[in-house]
Amino acid sequence: MLNLHQLKITTSTIFALLAFAANSVLCRMALGENTIDASSFTVIRLFSGIVILLALVALTNKLNPKVKPKDKSKTDNASKGSWLAACMLFIYAVAFSFGYISLDTGTGALILFGAVQITMILASVISGNKLHISEWLGLTLAFTGFVYLIIPNLTTPSLMGFILMSISGVAWAFYTLLGRGSKNPLSDTSYNFLRTSPFILVLIIFGFSSAHFTSTGIILAVLSGAIASGIGYFIWYIALTGLSVTQGAVVQLFVPIIAAIGGVMFTSELVTLRLIESSGLVLGGILMVILGRYYFVQLAANKVKK
Repeated sequence: MLNLHQLKITTSTIFALLAFAANSVLCRMALGENTIDASSFTVIRLFSGIVILLALVALTNKLNPKVKPKDKSKTDNASKGSWLAACMLFIYAVAFSFGYISLDTGTGALILFGAVQITMILASVISGNKLHISEWLGLTLAFTGFVYLIIPNLTTPSLMGFILMSISGVAWAFYTLLGRGSKNPLSDTSYNFLRTSPFILVLIIFGFSSAHFTSTGIILAVLSGAIASGIGYFIWYIALTGLSVTQGAVVQLFVPIIAAIGGVMFTSELVTLRLIESSGLVLGGILMVILGRYYFVQLAANKVKK
């Protein structure tokens, strides 16, 4: 049983990481080849996510009947996400799409997941958790990597692309933080996606005049929304049942690397020396923060036991 459980967690983790990286590759393939505009890609991606997640909820409810009617209201109230989370999800998706207009796959993924980790670390500090000197050094190293990535040449990546992807990462970080106490992640995620519907409508109205898409662009957007986002996020929740917070954070650092490889394979992009060097600084700095926190928490726990 233990081996089967470990296999389940390992398989789920690998699938989820591939799905996260696939989002970057699919978006870059669609926008880089101009098969669809950023607004239409976002609309189709979110709508596809809504459809697949609601289908998963329906299937789950069918396989696992709900509790007795008298307890139904309590269950529903605890499993419908929030409007704030939906706003963060929408901001993440929009900034993600428009950011990838001018960013390579690996660069975009590095900025995105670097911003996610740094935001969560800063949120932890603001909430009252003190950082050790090694954690501050790691955070400084990560920021140095970001600066090195865009200086001195602000066109590689573009400054606007960097800003948009950073905003996307910050929004995803807050979306993640808001969902930490979720009692039913699949249901909460489904309702959060569903609540983006009014925002999707606004995006359709404002992006209608510049909308253009091909069958290839639509397919890429659907794959990104239904498979890489909808099913990918669901599988990630399965993986998290067997991963500690530290393990869950560390494994995500592999996403930019996977995305960069995907960019080379599917979009013929080049991995530059600057990207490799900045990746080492950003990912190394974040890893230092995460492992530093884990080490000192364990050290404090051991002292208490003694």
